[in-house]
Amino acid sequence: MSEHIVPKKTYYAVFGALMVLTALTVFVARFDLPGILNITVALTVAVIKATLVVLYFMHVRYSSRLTQVIVAAGIFWLVIMLVLTASDYVTRNLLAPVARISM
Repeated sequence: MSEHIVPKKTYYAVFGALMVLTALTVFVARFDLPGILNITVALTVAVIKATLVVLYFMHVRYSSRLTQVIVAAGIFWLVIMLVLTASDYVTRNLLAPVARISM
């Protein structure tokens, strides 16, 4: 079984991209963006950085198809857990008992 040799310039390019994205995160955090834009930008940058780390530093990009399927299944399971948690959080106020005023 042969392994894929990744050139050093690829690692340096990914490292540079991670540093730029970290600087972008710090730069954007200094501003008060309208609505939920702060959270959206921060999470988008975090997802991009996590994807770069998983693909290049964990060698998933050059792994077998089975490894890629396992990683995708893990991400799918994480999405399921986040959706279930978010649906519970959103519906909590709908199920709260209504206070009655007695006369």
